[in-house]
Amino acid sequence: MRVLVTGGAGFIGSTLVDRLLDEGHEVAVVDDLSSGARPNLERAARSGKMTLHVLDVRDAALAGIAAQFRPEVVCHLAAQISVRKSVADPVHDARLNVEGTVNVLEAARAAGTRKVVFASSVAVYGRPEVIPVPGGAATDPRSPYAASKLSAEVYLATYRALHGIEYTTLVLSNVYGPRQSPEGEAGVVSIFTDALLSGAPTVLYGDGTQTRDYIYVDDVVDAFVRACGPVGDGGRFNLGTGVQTTDRRLHTLVAEAVGAPDNPSLAPARLGDLPAMAVDPAPAAEALGWRPRTDLPTGLKATVEWARTRHTSG
Repeated sequence: MRVLVTGGAGFIGSTLVDRLLDEGHEVAVVDDLSSGARPNLERAARSGKMTLHVLDVRDAALAGIAAQFRPEVVCHLAAQISVRKSVADPVHDARLNVEGTVNVLEAARAAGTRKVVFASSVAVYGRPEVIPVPGGAATDPRSPYAASKLSAEVYLATYRALHGIEYTTLVLSNVYGPRQSPEGEAGVVSIFTDALLSGAPTVLYGDGTQTRDYIYVDDVVDAFVRACGPVGDGGRFNLGTGVQTTDRRLHTLVAEAVGAPDNPSLAPARLGDLPAMAVDPAPAAEALGWRPRTDLPTGLKATVEWARTRHTSG
């Protein structure tokens, strides 16, 4: 199978690329390297079955790349992922996440692509009334980022109706694992890990009782690979564990994995932060034959081991 992965130099995307290559597929990566990194694709490059195109997904040249590669499936992960940046510059957010998605869909349509697998976000749920958020829950976007992700989902359904391109939307909770950057706001596991390995101070915002649903990157990638097949067509599925972990508990677990003191400082809660989030993965289990397999301590151990190697080599 030929698979085009947008955002394929990012931490989730590159892990997906490695998995696809391990299973014998041919892969083309489109990434502008604004947040992704070439070192994430070193293993893939050695395979000889991966081609990297350094390109913004809004670029008209994407159509030519798709026409030449003729992907059977497109895994669309390229995005602007910062909620705060989307609030500060909603036009830029929409151009990347909405215009970029439409350009990907147009390229896929022209190339005869069978299916697009799309990475959405739990941000589309806003402040859910029920936790874990069930499949089919109402959406309530409360940031330009969330609105742009939901708009992209609408375009997927539109292209299916107009052009017969199948899609599966995977709604990601808090993904963590090797290759995640400690820069930015999304990767609290990597932020804690990097700071604790460096002996730098760590901060909890609010009183530490805020919760999130942490899912290991390999489990997310497994769902993407399954969705590349004929299952899950036309559906949107939550990817998470259904388990809430407080910020305070997460810090303790990361500190234990690092072997560092568990002494974070407290800072005022950040405006707009959700008090709690977790999603119900049961519909994904039923439709995709998928379930999360990595518990949090195991995933954190692997993440810390990778980060420690990076610190040592750096």
